[in-house]
Amino acid sequence: MIDFLNLEPVRILLYLVAICAFVGANAAYLVLAERKGAGRIQRRPGPNEAGPAGILQPLADGIKLLAKQVMVPPGTDALLFRAAPLMVMAPPLMCLATIPFGDSIVAVNLNIGLLFVFSFGSINVMALMLGGWASRNKYAIISAARVVSQSVAYEIPMLLVVITMLMVTGTLDLSEVVKQQAGWFWHWNLFKVWVNPLMPVTFVIFFTCMLAETNRAPFDMAEAESELVAGAFTEYGGMGFGVFFMAEYANIVVGCCLATILFLGGWQSPIGALSGGLWGPVWFLGKMYALIFTVIWIRWTFPRTQFYSLLNLSWKILIPVSLGTLLLTGAMMKLMPFVFPSLH
Repeated sequence: MIDFLNLEPVRILLYLVAICAFVGANAAYLVLAERKGAGRIQRRPGPNEAGPAGILQPLADGIKLLAKQVMVPPGTDALLFRAAPLMVMAPPLMCLATIPFGDSIVAVNLNIGLLFVFSFGSINVMALMLGGWASRNKYAIISAARVVSQSVAYEIPMLLVVITMLMVTGTLDLSEVVKQQAGWFWHWNLFKVWVNPLMPVTFVIFFTCMLAETNRAPFDMAEAESELVAGAFTEYGGMGFGVFFMAEYANIVVGCCLATILFLGGWQSPIGALSGGLWGPVWFLGKMYALIFTVIWIRWTFPRTQFYSLLNLSWKILIPVSLGTLLLTGAMMKLMPFVFPSLH
């Protein structure tokens, strides 16, 4: 039995089942956490009727969505209308397969894991665009155009930041990136000011771009319910809408996992004795959920920005700053090659 479980196809299949369960659980209970957090931040009660303290509210919402009939409105492109929710859900599942949650807890350890994540992550915008365009709804089409403009604007500074990190680490292997951050608190990339004082700047740029790429407030132009009804999801109901909703939280999890790996040391601990074994996933999940809480906190604290202000933030501020950090990091590597791991 043990030999059977060690077979590579069986191991990958078990990991994928676990990833699907992980995504489903996060989609269900991050919604509850967000609604509870919104209630606390805005000084109003959150869900509190379904189960103790509203803990069964995600189950009630899921049953409600499953009970609704999936309608394809007349005049829509039925094939693309049905395919869009599948296209938006598949990429985060594929990305999570390469995320190392611990020293040996990863479904597929690719030496090009970082490239793999960004390759599949870019499919998300295509799915939202197709969903909006296939709906034949003016609000959905306007939202689809916004999604494309926003994605193009914010992928550029995000990729420039990732190139900067690639220069520092010298590898696309996510596990290797984490291993290079082993040691005490001040050895982690984000706080390694004595090596590269620009790392906190790159983290802020990456986190801002992650909010925009996952269509979270104050950059939620894909939905924009106060302006465009429900944006690209206007014509979707039942589990069609539910899949888009799950994909949003799955993408948040992927983005926070990537930020944890690139900037916060992954499963590494500031206390060396507490980095191995079961402590690794505990540290990883703790950092990841801290970032997710920050994402929720930002949504319910800051208002949605104007669309042109959103684009100006990227083209006029984030892209020049990220280009500057890239050039300055290259100059520092040339002048101080002895402190950069990728040069050894």
